Amino acid sequence: MFLLHEYDIFWAFLITSSVIPIFAFLISGVLAPISEGPEKLSSYESGIEPMGDAWLQFRIRYYMFALVFVVFDVETVFLYPWAMSFDVLGVSVFIEALIFVLIPIVGSVYAWRKGALEWS
Repeated sequence: MFLLHEYDIFWAFLITSSVIPIFAFLISGVLAPISEGPEKLSSYESGIEPMGDAWLQFRIRYYMFALVFVVFDVETVFLYPWAMSFDVLGVSVFIEALIFVLIPIVGSVYAWRKGALEWS
């Protein structure tokens, strides 16, 4: 029989973990000093007057490398539980994991061949 009182700890944790950040934002909004002025409106507050424009364009190559890193990092996170239970799962799951690994590798090879990962 499905009993709701078994989930009391879960609901208490969920409510507590939702109320604490909201409460922290409210307290910081009330206690934070509000000071407007030319120093606050400048680009930097390090004591040095900024030279030039604050808008800088970054090369897309930085984002490409970061994206490749994130893809393989997330893939590693997903493959770890599979590797821990490899002996129980069987051959079909091995083939699925192989396909799961090959998709980002094929994408990386494609990006490499197109020159997206070159620092020229």
